[in-house]
Amino acid sequence: MRVKDVKRRIEKANTLLKECIVCPRKCKVNRLKGEIGFCGIGSNPRVASYNVHHGEEPPISGTKGSGTIFFSGCNLRCLYCQNFPISQIRHGKEIGTEELADMMLYLQSKGCHNINFVTPSHVVPQIIQALSFAWEKGFELPLVYNTSGYDSLQSLQLLDGIIDIYLPDMRYSDNSAAKQLSGVDDYVEVNRRAIKEMYRQVGNLVAGDNGIAQKGLIIRHLILPNNLAGSEKTFKFIRQEISEEAYLSLLGQYFPSFKAGECVLIDRKITPVEYESAVESFFESGLSRGWMQDSSVSPEIPKAKSKRRNRA
Repeated sequence: MRVKDVKRRIEKANTLLKECIVCPRKCKVNRLKGEIGFCGIGSNPRVASYNVHHGEEPPISGTKGSGTIFFSGCNLRCLYCQNFPISQIRHGKEIGTEELADMMLYLQSKGCHNINFVTPSHVVPQIIQALSFAWEKGFELPLVYNTSGYDSLQSLQLLDGIIDIYLPDMRYSDNSAAKQLSGVDDYVEVNRRAIKEMYRQVGNLVAGDNGIAQKGLIIRHLILPNNLAGSEKTFKFIRQEISEEAYLSLLGQYFPSFKAGECVLIDRKITPVEYESAVESFFESGLSRGWMQDSSVSPEIPKAKSKRRNRA
């Protein structure tokens, strides 16, 4: 979705980089001059990989795959991160924004349904710059913003009208768990504000006749051991303050990775009882749309007919 005011957005995005407030960490370093803040990324993005990915939720991967671009660095420090070589060690290649645009065009040429930006919260300005180059060269695929959910309103507002599908995590409903497991003490408030803004922009999930997402919000929720994700409270928030038709991806595949062994509370997989309890809470909250990854325990969540949200 090409926007007419892309130059203005690039200029505004660069002001966020100058004393960096691109993400809620607000490190205030000058990334335009290559200074490094919490995320470990300076003026140029770093990309770990770009490929056709078939392992996302069915509305994203579809039959032809999602054109996934994995950005290095992250604004969280999750003890259990399964992608820690990318997020924490920052494996990858530093590239310019024109090269990032070429990656999008290459994935478009491979027939992907969409372009999927993974861990983009700290590189929003660079993404907008790259899109300006890609649009000039004929790029036209839908865009997926695949995030931990720790996003700033300033950055999200710059993406209004650009991002078609938001795919955020809702990881916690209690800040003490967020602090202990992800190193951030205001995750809940920041995350909920971000989810509301994403929903304001794109509304509920809308899919085509082929089941492929065209626009909307898909919320991911990873079930953690000992209910550290606070699933019941998260579902109630979504039902009451987002939408009863919100589409969720309920993930039951947690396993201890990275530094999870340092915390006895998460040093194991979830049990069938924990998974089933989260599923029960999901339905009891009044939600019904979505997808469950651990189909060995529970069948796919029934899908309701999508309704396009009216926007002024």
